[in-house]
Amino acid sequence: MSHYNFKKITVVPTAKDFVDIVLSKTQRKTPTVVHKQYKISRIRQFYTRKIKFSQQTFHDKLTQIITDFPKLEDVHPFYADLMNVLYDKDHFKLALGQINTARHLIDNVAKDYVRLMKYADSLYRCKQLKKAALGRMCTIMKRQKQSLEYLEQVRQHLSRLPTIDPNTRTLLICGFPNVGKSSFINKITRADVEVQPYAFTTKSLFVGHTDYKYLRWQVVDTPGILDHSLEDRNTIEMQAITALAHLRAAVLYVMDISEQCGHSIEQQVSLFRNIKPLFANKPLIVCVNKVDILKVDDLPEDKRDMIKSFEDEGIPIMNMSTLTEEGVIELRNEACDRLLAHRVETKIKTKKVNDIANRLHVAVPQKRDHKDRPAFIPEAVQKKRQAMEVEREKRRLERDIEMEEGDDYILDLRKTWDLPNEEEKYDVLPEIWEGHNVADFIDPEIMEKLDALEKEEELREKAGYYDDDDSEEDEEMKDLRKTAAKIRNKRQIITLESGEKRRIQRPRVPRTAKKIDSKKMEESMEALGVEIENKDETHYSRERSKSASRTLKRKREPSESLAQSRARSSSRTPRDQSGVRDATMAKKVKKIGRKAQKSFNMEARKGEADRRVLDMKPKHLFSGKRKMGKTDRR
Repeated sequence: MSHYNFKKITVVPTAKDFVDIVLSKTQRKTPTVVHKQYKISRIRQFYTRKIKFSQQTFHDKLTQIITDFPKLEDVHPFYADLMNVLYDKDHFKLALGQINTARHLIDNVAKDYVRLMKYADSLYRCKQLKKAALGRMCTIMKRQKQSLEYLEQVRQHLSRLPTIDPNTRTLLICGFPNVGKSSFINKITRADVEVQPYAFTTKSLFVGHTDYKYLRWQVVDTPGILDHSLEDRNTIEMQAITALAHLRAAVLYVMDISEQCGHSIEQQVSLFRNIKPLFANKPLIVCVNKVDILKVDDLPEDKRDMIKSFEDEGIPIMNMSTLTEEGVIELRNEACDRLLAHRVETKIKTKKVNDIANRLHVAVPQKRDHKDRPAFIPEAVQKKRQAMEVEREKRRLERDIEMEEGDDYILDLRKTWDLPNEEEKYDVLPEIWEGHNVADFIDPEIMEKLDALEKEEELREKAGYYDDDDSEEDEEMKDLRKTAAKIRNKRQIITLESGEKRRIQRPRVPRTAKKIDSKKMEESMEALGVEIENKDETHYSRERSKSASRTLKRKREPSESLAQSRARSSSRTPRDQSGVRDATMAKKVKKIGRKAQKSFNMEARKGEADRRVLDMKPKHLFSGKRKMGKTDRR
């Protein structure tokens, strides 16, 4: 199997959950229904069924775990080596082998106890044999705790691995850390690989996809590799080595000639020589990155000769910059073309091509009598063709106009409008806002009027129209300002006096309104400079409102004194009586309160003697019917 879907592996439960799941299912599917009048054969059959059901459940679940995990012999060598790098294949095989052994042991335990159940001569012995059988099965499963936990961690990590097809068209990016591999894959694919200015940002394989020549291409970003021996490489680097060794792909070796990655050009060339055996029988391109900072021609002569040495070996060199995107698409296209040509050559060399080629026969017509026989075209057809061939000027497209005019180009969508009157193309379109035409509220001569007003304003300023200070308006304004200042001072004095009174004694709302003499009020307002018109009318209306308010005033009870009313207003009703109409309602409120307190206390921690057990215990112990006697139901 070359391609494997690791995301479909079932979740591996812990040993405790495994036991609880199986025992709960056994109790649910085979509930205890045994009566006194049952024959011993029927009782034996019932408990035998329980043992067999538990064994079958354990067997099915363990089999599913073993079959779901990939066998290293069946998967593609790339996946097999990748799993060996990430998890160590010996540990992986050992864990699966222990699960397989546990499955066989559970089958043997069930077989033994089913045989013993034939000789049980009482209900008690049947129960004890069933209890012992399930107990031994559970003990076997509990011993597999570490293997189950290890397999669950492997499953989680496998599900997070990218889906890489080892046989499809693939571009493989490799090189030192921080040379621009992840930036390149982000530019040419829809992948979103994290890019940071420090080494080993990419710690695992990342996959993106791009389209070229109507074909889907797989682009694999590998972690950075350092220049040292194979034994000293860590897990992160070994993932890249595994991909280089097993994937049939076009290899892009990325170099940073600006040396901002922290590694010199000599080190990068040395790494290339070190891992060159992994590039055998694969299209190879050396990508010189970050040419926006430093170009190959600007390098010292010795370093330039090192890079030029690749061309002497027949390895193409391409410049690019992932920052300015210079040469990025050209590099992708060149790599794809080289890989396509390489795949075609490889297929031609195989034996399958001969089988297909033998079925094909290309017929080449032979000349008779060694005479040329050109195609015959009737004269009528030729005349028609000549009549149709009229020299026409090539239509100028909008794109051509844009290229000619450059930055001065303005897109005119109205010139192609087909209207009966050509002059109406550029008319102003009505804009409707809230049911009204906006053009109706615009004065077309507004700019001319504004210019005229500005000119008039300039002439007035030159003539000194605004320099006259002794105008009548200014005198009136001075009088107004004086009056306003008097009113402001008077208000400030009143505010200060009221503040002093508040400090001396606590303010009280008067029972009756204070009598205000209208004449005194008029005199004080005149002193402040406020003129009052129709004095008699205002005085009459005030007197009338005063008489009306007297009739509406509530008559006070003679028996109620001022002290009693104050004491009553300051008193408060108790909290338990507030909002309660009568004694019946008060009794009902107390009853509801006691009931609420009781239900709240029910949620408190249960004791050991409580019949209702709400602790964290497995469900299978407390399911089924309750009868006289013991309640441990295993």
